Amino acid sequence: MGDAETELQREQRYVDRLYGRLDELRDRAERELIAVRATAPSGTHQNRSERDAFATLYEHRLAQLRAVEDRLCFGRFDTIEAGRRYVGRIGLSDDDRQQLLIDWRAPAARLFYQATAAAPGDVIRRRHLTTRDRVVTAIEDEVLNLDGLDAADLTTLSGEGALLAALNAKRTGRMGDIVATIQAEQDDVIRAELAGVLVVQGGPGTGKTAVALHRAAYLLYTHRERLARSGVLLVGPNETFLRYIEKVLPSLGETGVVMVTPGELFPGVVATVDDSAEVAAIKGDVRMAEVIAMAVRQRQRVPDGARTLNVDGHQLVLRPHVVAAARAHARRNQKPHNLARVAYVKEILEGLASQYARLLGVQLSADNRPEILADLRESADVRREVNLTWMPLTPQGLLESLYADPARLAEAAPYLDDAARALLHRGRGGPWTISDIPLLDEAAELLGDDDTGGYELKRLAAAQRQAEIEYARGSLQIAGGAGGLVSAETLAGRFADEGPTLSAAERAAVDRTWAYGHVVVDEAQELSAMAWRLLMRRNPTKSMTLVGDVAQTGSAAGARSWDEVLDPYVAGRWRLTELTVNYRTPAPVMVLASAMLAAAGIETKAPRSVREGDFPPSAQTFTSGDDDAVVAAVVAELEVLGEGRMAVIAAPSQVPSLHRALAAALPAGVVAAGTGALDAPVAVLAVNQAKGLEFDAVVLVEPAAILAASARGANDLYVAMTRPTQRLRVLHSEPLPAGLDTLAHMTFS
Repeated sequence: MGDAETELQREQRYVDRLYGRLDELRDRAERELIAVRATAPSGTHQNRSERDAFATLYEHRLAQLRAVEDRLCFGRFDTIEAGRRYVGRIGLSDDDRQQLLIDWRAPAARLFYQATAAAPGDVIRRRHLTTRDRVVTAIEDEVLNLDGLDAADLTTLSGEGALLAALNAKRTGRMGDIVATIQAEQDDVIRAELAGVLVVQGGPGTGKTAVALHRAAYLLYTHRERLARSGVLLVGPNETFLRYIEKVLPSLGETGVVMVTPGELFPGVVATVDDSAEVAAIKGDVRMAEVIAMAVRQRQRVPDGARTLNVDGHQLVLRPHVVAAARAHARRNQKPHNLARVAYVKEILEGLASQYARLLGVQLSADNRPEILADLRESADVRREVNLTWMPLTPQGLLESLYADPARLAEAAPYLDDAARALLHRGRGGPWTISDIPLLDEAAELLGDDDTGGYELKRLAAAQRQAEIEYARGSLQIAGGAGGLVSAETLAGRFADEGPTLSAAERAAVDRTWAYGHVVVDEAQELSAMAWRLLMRRNPTKSMTLVGDVAQTGSAAGARSWDEVLDPYVAGRWRLTELTVNYRTPAPVMVLASAMLAAAGIETKAPRSVREGDFPPSAQTFTSGDDDAVVAAVVAELEVLGEGRMAVIAAPSQVPSLHRALAAALPAGVVAAGTGALDAPVAVLAVNQAKGLEFDAVVLVEPAAILAASARGANDLYVAMTRPTQRLRVLHSEPLPAGLDTLAHMTFS
């Protein structure tokens, strides 16, 4: 014990030195930022740009230094050649450039993750440091080369296994990083080359999400110059999931990643609910791209007869063949609808101008052309007919009219039968769904900006304007308020070109046409074919990290294979890697879940669980609709669980009543549903809300109902069963689904 305490003290002294250096760097960055902000907005444009660049640099540095406070240093490795080296969240050096701490993403740190007893390389010993706040609480050693240790070293070895300690720790409701316990196969994925599409297939509990987040941090570190300009987009399955992972990237020193759900991929629209499975499958079909294209062409129409137009008392005639010729001319330039409309309108007005000039008894010339064209533009009849034949459109307006007009939908989607078109029909003004987002984006691609200015650019300008106002408000505070003589809005207008510019991530988040340098998608198997078209437009270089498990696909529009998803875009140019070790789910639970999936006729290679667990899965029958029985089971489970987090997972139709019953029976704040569930000891969730999450214990209510709730109910049940890290309890009134037969005679223990 004495030796272990001595080692703790030695490591504590070094960790104190690291935190001291961190504090120095924070203080220095704060002083430099204050000095830059205090500089008056004057001088040349170059001087102002340099000042803003320095301010942005110091702000980013401060955010990074503040985010790495927790577990700044988590490991050390001793090598034959280089001696003792420490690994942490960021790299630190002293003023003499002597390295104190290696950034976990640096090439030199790879030995910490890759060395094994079978292939130790230069590494003698790997040590994991456990810290709380700034205090070293435990150390754990792995000896990789016993011959490299002397007698004194042998007496100082200590530890209980950093990985298993992390796996058995109680869940907090937020994902933690795995930077201290990254395993070799995970490290290979994290450090894979940037170029191309990398698919990370992995079963439940293999750390797919953690690997994806650490890979994003690694790529930003390794390819900083490139990705800082273009940005990284991370797409997560739902808002609850994004809240669950929100602290991971900042804790790894990265704050510039754009994180969205599939319902937020079209700027200006936030969709939080989805259609029924039948409707989602229709909207997700890749043939909807042809439907949208046809809907656009429908709005470029030729009238069925001549139209008489009144222009200042003169009667002009617009003939169908003139409209057809103008339409053909405009289409030939292959520009989007709203941009091509400029050429169309010009052709129509030119044809009418000659006719109008004849009626006026004048020869059309350069001198009178502007006046004649102005008269035509002011004519209500001309404006009406031009708009009827080639209307400027927004994506929202196009899609609303398509859904609301059965005849228009029938013409645009002849492959759909009456029943399918009836499913798509809806009135105007309804909320947009997640499945609508790719269709809106497809429409935007075909429409382009309207000819009065781009709606994307307007949103971007509004965001920039808000940033300028905030900058001006800060300047006024530094100046003591300027005596109330000028407002922040006025100052922002005066120095509109002098305030801070939006970061790449901020600009990317509001610009639909932004081209990201890299895209990371979690639960990628859930995306529809139309959603993949959207994402491929966001990333023209096709540099992506896609993590998921086709055995867990729950969406009716989701993927059945990675070939199906990717071959239309990068056939032969994507690579697959697999994570094979399950760090979350105890082996008995994993065996049970795999048996259920196999019984449903779904073949999958289950990952190998590293733990047997202390609690076998168990089952209990109850009377259908008896929420009190569920409450009693949850209360009993809470008594066993103590601290930690529990999920009650059920079919979507059962979640509201279960939430009400549990909230009424348990103290305030113990039970929550939806996005607030992460902060409560008991979360009541449907399967789609539980995707990507993990809990110490899961009470699974009525598995047969989950199985019957969708066409991919077996996949959903597989997801639900593999959420717990410790305990799985099954409540059922209906017979257990095939594969779960072994639970039939088990009871709660």
